[in-house]
Amino acid sequence: MSGIIRFLSENPLLLLFIVAGIGYPLGRIKIGGASLGVSAVLFVGLAIGALSPDLKLPASIYELGVVLFVYCIGLSSGSIFFSSMKRQGLKANLLILGGLLFAAGLAALAHYLFDVKATMVSGMYAGSLTNTPALAGVVDLIKTTAPADTVEMLMAEPVVAYSLSYPMGTLGVILVIFILQRAWKIDYAAEARQARELGPLNEPLQSITLRVLNTQTLTIAELIRQNDWNVVFGRYKRAEAVKLVTGPLLLEAGDYISLVGTIEELNSVQKTLGEAVEERLEFDLSHFDKRRVFISNPKITGRRLSELNLVNTYGAMVTRLRRGDLEVLPHGQTTLMLGDQVRVIAPHNQMENVIQLFGDSYRGVSEIDVLTFSLGLALGLLLGMVPIHLPGGLTLKLGMAGGPLIVALVLGALGRTGPVIWQIPYSANLTLRQIGLILFLAGIGTRAGYSFISMITQGNGPIIFIAGALVTCLTMLVTMWVGYKLLHIPMGLLTGMVAGLQTAPAALGFATEQSHNELPNIGYATVYPVAMISKILLAQALLLMFM
Repeated sequence: MSGIIRFLSENPLLLLFIVAGIGYPLGRIKIGGASLGVSAVLFVGLAIGALSPDLKLPASIYELGVVLFVYCIGLSSGSIFFSSMKRQGLKANLLILGGLLFAAGLAALAHYLFDVKATMVSGMYAGSLTNTPALAGVVDLIKTTAPADTVEMLMAEPVVAYSLSYPMGTLGVILVIFILQRAWKIDYAAEARQARELGPLNEPLQSITLRVLNTQTLTIAELIRQNDWNVVFGRYKRAEAVKLVTGPLLLEAGDYISLVGTIEELNSVQKTLGEAVEERLEFDLSHFDKRRVFISNPKITGRRLSELNLVNTYGAMVTRLRRGDLEVLPHGQTTLMLGDQVRVIAPHNQMENVIQLFGDSYRGVSEIDVLTFSLGLALGLLLGMVPIHLPGGLTLKLGMAGGPLIVALVLGALGRTGPVIWQIPYSANLTLRQIGLILFLAGIGTRAGYSFISMITQGNGPIIFIAGALVTCLTMLVTMWVGYKLLHIPMGLLTGMVAGLQTAPAALGFATEQSHNELPNIGYATVYPVAMISKILLAQALLLMFM
């Protein structure tokens, strides 16, 4: 056994992949409908690290991991975060911020009642709210402020507390949602019908053909603007000729027109224009072609679809847009991003020109611009080094978790600055995010593993577990009661918000399964960035207050 330990300690990369290779599949095992996910890598790292103090990965491994993870999250969340503030986002984020402050108060209470160390309190706070970047911020703060002779031991303590409180942090929010939705007898379907002011719910898109019953006095563009229709008009048929719909078109009685949208939106259009028919409007394929094309051309990335002037330049139209697993309706104000896939209708002799405009290179949507990616990360790391002076003489830093996250949120919202494109392709973002999280969890797990057993058996492990569970459950109960009973936030949206408060994909998945609509996803995306940043700062504040 000693020979294997020595061999692994001398080959840290092999140790890294063993931890990841065991932990990742274990995290996919579901118990009671929930799983640990990638966080299982942390527990495997703890188990292997417990075998010997020499079985630990270099600090640079977890540091690289957390930087990649939070930066990619920020890039993908930036536009959602800032746009949400124009709708229901301010009220939602104030509620979530209040919930996080309440959780911090409970953690502080545990410190006073049970004499829990500052390092353990901050780790418990991060674990009970299932936030790995918050733990990374605490570890980074200890590394830069603790005495050299005790830094390794102090860095292990929040990791142990995190691992003890994390399981109930995941299960507790699911349990609270399960109980309250039954106690309050929630009708998720009725909520979804009343929530149109929150924006598109990303329901499945349908296509229908209408026969126009009355000649219209308004153009298509005017009808859309006046009725606030969220649909795409594709083709129309008049006198046996099928053509693309344009904004200035005036519909006449007897015209046939095809539309794409959600069932609710299509029904609204039908009431105004005419009746649904079975006929499908198909172009003469000797003149028109249909293709699905990837957006890989940097020159159009971050541009609005209307800026391309497809109809006048190419006689073409985009009828569908797929971003990751989500299919959305493209409009003139839709901003194109690297990795988007669009469905295009164009004359046969113009299709190649349209494809060249969009790029349609799979390689192009799988690579990143290393220059802009590195520049953004460098700016984030520099911001993380800036000291923030708080009342009471406290000073903290955003660190390698908070700095890159804030910079990425801003850059993600900008999309591009002149010729500089800050966004990275969707698929590349997910890959880098996952790799970064695995590197971080494996790194801190192995480094804290040897201290784990002694802290459990000789310290106050049971108290940390119980206190963490109470922090999770009480925070969820209070936040959901205030949100639903006092602020009258729809339950579907609220379940996504508390999942965002936890930054817990497992809780979001459960909420989505219960609601059968996209309200939880909207709530999650609305509060996720604020919850992430707030927990990073509050976890460090708890550490500094009680050290």
